[in-house]
Order: sequence, then C-alpha cells, then structure tokens
Amino acid sequence: MKESIHYLLMADHFLVQKSLLASIRESGLTPGQPKILDYLKNHDGCVQKEIARGCHIEPASITVILKGMESKGYIERKMLGGDRRSLYVFLTDKGKQYVEYLNEKFDKVESMALKNFSDDEKEQFNDLLMRVYENMIDNDKEDKA
Repeated sequence: MKESIHYLLMADHFLVQKSLLASIRESGLTPGQPKILDYLKNHDGCVQKEIARGCHIEPASITVILKGMESKGYIERKMLGGDRRSLYVFLTDKGKQYVEYLNEKFDKVESMALKNFSDDEKEQFNDLLMRVYENMIDNDKEDKA
C-alpha cells in the first residue's frame, strides 16, 4: 500500500525528532530548545518575535522556552538602545557550545535518514522539501491576509 505524502511527512518528522531527542537526552535540552539554538546560530542577537516566526512557535510558548534557556545559561536577553519594548536574544558561550554539540547530533540523524541516497538525490530532496516549505509559508500568509 502506498502511503500519502501527508502521512509520510508526519511520520518522517516524528521519527527524525524522536531520534534526535533520544541522542540529546543527556544534554538536558527540552524539545523546543534545539530548534531555537539552531536558529540563533544564524540569527544571534534577534528579537523574540523573529525567533517565534523563524521556529514556527507561538509567541506565548517562545517566552516560556526562552526563560528556561536563560536560566540554564544558553542565552541572554538584552535591551539595546534603550528600547524597553524589545529584548534581543544572544547565545552565551555555553549556548554556542551546545550549538556545536547539536550540529553533530543533527548531522548524525540526517546521515541515518539519508543513508543510501546519492549526493544528487540529497540535493534534489532538499530542493523539493524547500519548495513544499515555501508553498506552505505562502499559503500561511494568504490565510492571514
């Protein structure tokens, strides 16, 4: 029986996430934190709202997750230029170490998931997933308009 794309996307996400979370269990990171650390790797010093949007997390949830990350010493939030409305989120040295740790784990899980794929297939798969992502982002924008 051939499975639907919806089912396969959902199942693949679950299995990749399960493998990743199992591999980082000893780190003490909670499920939402790896995604945020990964986002901050390329967006260090951004505002909370950008993290929520970039990680597809509800703004109310991001506040709780960031508070936990700050208490563990992974991030620090700073007010810049006297603007009390926006706190900017920065990785600490400890947070940067965890980003390196996570990159190793992400690479390992990705290698398992893409075992027996040629380099061309990996590139094509990435391109196809990016198109799905862009279509869904466009659809989300239309729904909000």
